[in-house]
Amino acid sequence: MPDHQPILPPSGMGWQRRPYHRQWLLEQADALFGFFQYDLTHPDGGFVTFDRAGPVASGEPVRQIHNTSRMVHCFSIGHLLGQPGCEDIVDHGMRYLWESHRDGQHGGYVWSLDDAGPKDDTKQAYGHAFVLLAASSAKVVGHPLAEPLLADVTQVLEDRFWEERHGAVAEEFARDWSPLSAYRGQNSNMHLTEALMAAFEATGERLYLERAERIASLVIGRHAAALDGRVAEHFTADWTLDRAYRGFEVFRPYGLTPGHWLEWSRLLLQLWALGGKRHPWMPDMAETLFRRSVDLGWDRVHGGFFYTLDWDDTPSLRHKLWWPLAEGIGAAAFLCEHRPNAFYESWYRRFWHTAAAHFIDRDHGGWHPELTEDLRIGSALFTGKPDLYHALQACLIPLFPKTGSLTRVIAAAEA
Repeated sequence: MPDHQPILPPSGMGWQRRPYHRQWLLEQADALFGFFQYDLTHPDGGFVTFDRAGPVASGEPVRQIHNTSRMVHCFSIGHLLGQPGCEDIVDHGMRYLWESHRDGQHGGYVWSLDDAGPKDDTKQAYGHAFVLLAASSAKVVGHPLAEPLLADVTQVLEDRFWEERHGAVAEEFARDWSPLSAYRGQNSNMHLTEALMAAFEATGERLYLERAERIASLVIGRHAAALDGRVAEHFTADWTLDRAYRGFEVFRPYGLTPGHWLEWSRLLLQLWALGGKRHPWMPDMAETLFRRSVDLGWDRVHGGFFYTLDWDDTPSLRHKLWWPLAEGIGAAAFLCEHRPNAFYESWYRRFWHTAAAHFIDRDHGGWHPELTEDLRIGSALFTGKPDLYHALQACLIPLFPKTGSLTRVIAAAEA
């Protein structure tokens, strides 16, 4: 099927303001809650895994910290919206973070657990970023563990991960905090930027915002600007670009990842708005990142974003994953608000067309996490339904003011 070309009227209201489209988005969000919510909690703590049709009933799941934290964040959003049952899920996840992922001996939070205890006991910046997001979201809904969890993970990030000389965080440590590698990565720092903004909104403490601005200045203002609007992923300990790095295909793939350019596009606009619009380079770079992502990363034949590009901008991993498309929706929604023109509106519509035609699983629920290059269901990198977070935010970001984190703008709108 050829890539869809949206038909734009010469003038008129964008989709985000149209009552029917807004209702359709709410229905998609409700369907996602319905797929993930019921039978989600594991009786021994944390959350179960999902295959294509729903929760996996047998086997002992490994509970990874980013999945636990994202569920807390998503069901905090559901609670704010008025989705019944979300409060119990938030409580279940928060207790698992506090009582199981938290390392009472050495401090910090271990990456994964099974019923016997830690499965992977490393301390990852990526995981700690999502703990901060979960604690911030839980604080907005008033969970009693939010304050101690927020204080604890903030201190861990400060004492163990933050590198003041660079204005970013180190990547990974063993359980006893001995260093594991000299690797520095943008992905963990990008998600920490998201979490720091949420923490600033939940607490009013400006240091969170200042740290987010410093990370953005390093990763985007310095490195992406030097690469003509491409976001590099992998660095050495002194934040020198490492073009040769080959890590894990899912979390640290070789080369360039256009989906992260889209994610940063949205985050920069949010950071600019939260910071009082003091940094004009942020919205300018948000536009650059978006345009580079669709120019280089979008498959003009089949549609969808290639997962990774080589350094000559040719596709490397040609899989089409759900999360870059979801992030493209969020970025286009923000740009339509802050830099409105038909270009961003057309891409917003094209992204939703691709999601509705290929990624939304109308037989079982949820979104297919991976498609092949020609948009058939694939499983080379992901199986089952591993994630609510990206798709849910794609459905809800267009419905609320583009001025902050979803938890804060929903709480303000529903007050």
